[in-house]
Amino acid sequence: MSAISTHVLDIAAGCPAEGMGVRLEHVAPAGAEEVARATTDSAGRITSLGPERIRPGTYRLVFDTGGYQVRQYQQGTDDAAFAREAPLSPEIPFFPEVTVTFTVADDREHYHVPLLMSPFGYSTYRGS
Repeated sequence: MSAISTHVLDIAAGCPAEGMGVRLEHVAPAGAEEVARATTDSAGRITSLGPERIRPGTYRLVFDTGGYQVRQYQQGTDDAAFAREAPLSPEIPFFPEVTVTFTVADDREHYHVPLLMSPFGYSTYRGS
């Protein structure tokens, strides 16, 4: 099992965010380095994102929320709120990506970082 996992829920549509691309990056003084990349499954989960143990430091998850929302709109499965309230066209998402930066303090722990998202907002927390 990977040291890092995530779960993305589309709270506007009321379903898991299937097919969303996510990058795990290590943030260092010289810049960010990609550690792993994956796509959410049908349950909106990525259970394996990177190695089993990850060294302490600062990391970030970069969620391709814009790509997901454009695909939802093109497939005709976008939520009604997006179509009603969008000040931009559906092809130009308000949040093209969401970046969640967090600290790994103990390389023996598992870090689960979920994302709850909608076209105009998002929330995250440290899960279990």
